[in-house]
Amino acid sequence: MDDKSRILKSPTLKSLYELLPKAAEDQKKDLGQAINKLKVEVNSWVTSNADDDLRSNDTKNLQLDVTAPFDVNAKKPEFLKAEQGSIHPISKEIEKVSEIFNSIGFEIFESRNLDDAWHMFTSLNFPEDHPARDDYDTFVTEAEEGEELVAPAHTSTMQSRILSLRKGDLKEGRPIAAAVPDRCYRNEDVDARHEHTFYQVEGIYVDENVNVGNLIATLKTFLSAYYGKEVETRINPFYFPFTEPSFEFALSCPFCEKEGCHICSQSGWIELLGCGMIHPNVLEMAGIDSKKYSGFAFGCGIERLIMMKYGVEDVRLFHSAKLKFLKQF
Repeated sequence: MDDKSRILKSPTLKSLYELLPKAAEDQKKDLGQAINKLKVEVNSWVTSNADDDLRSNDTKNLQLDVTAPFDVNAKKPEFLKAEQGSIHPISKEIEKVSEIFNSIGFEIFESRNLDDAWHMFTSLNFPEDHPARDDYDTFVTEAEEGEELVAPAHTSTMQSRILSLRKGDLKEGRPIAAAVPDRCYRNEDVDARHEHTFYQVEGIYVDENVNVGNLIATLKTFLSAYYGKEVETRINPFYFPFTEPSFEFALSCPFCEKEGCHICSQSGWIELLGCGMIHPNVLEMAGIDSKKYSGFAFGCGIERLIMMKYGVEDVRLFHSAKLKFLKQF
């Protein structure tokens, strides 16, 4: 109990109220009013002194419960008043991305902040001499004992784990459908379009008779739901070790309706993500019969999705902690 509660509930004040039944009838009203007036004055004095204590420079004995719920309407001294925070735009958009994929049957998984080289590279069909394995491209821990660990450069590091974990679903006639929105790391030179720490969403779908048409339809459904409008898409051939065939996936610029603007570099199209049909070697390493089953995978930068949605031109703003930028969301 604090000092204010102790005073207002003290035996002295209580004893004054006990005098009321004993007072003469013509005195009860005046006595009651006097006692109430005294209580108000004591309450005002206690509150005033409490505020003075909070304003004083000596805060050694000031105890604040930082875990208490934040009440924006509560009366506080000026120096304790603060604006209520909000969810970071990346967290907010990850939630939206997850909701969309969940609504079309995808199970949501979390990735890892550190992983081994087998899941990061070998299980994804990366050759032993692939440049992505070098530490100038990927963050690698120094290993005193045992194997070096890798900070995942893509959420594809979860592919083999998910395929191995859910391969039993295929035998029961259910597809493997998973999405992995999480953090990634790359040894990049930071500029307006590149960050060393960023977010990506990985998608995996495996079943019998899956084809490129299924891949395009899934991505188009997701992007149309995310941007709240129908979008045109196109794919161009590309190369990734873990998909064959592989594609770069582009969509019509949602800002200029293909007329050309500074966001799409006047082309009317924006290269958005990499995708393709899962390489048979990746399926086999996860214990899935590649002759019976096929599937597709894709990876998309979440910051890029947000930048296109809201017209943000510098990716560094997301991790800048600039309130002027964050308050826009």
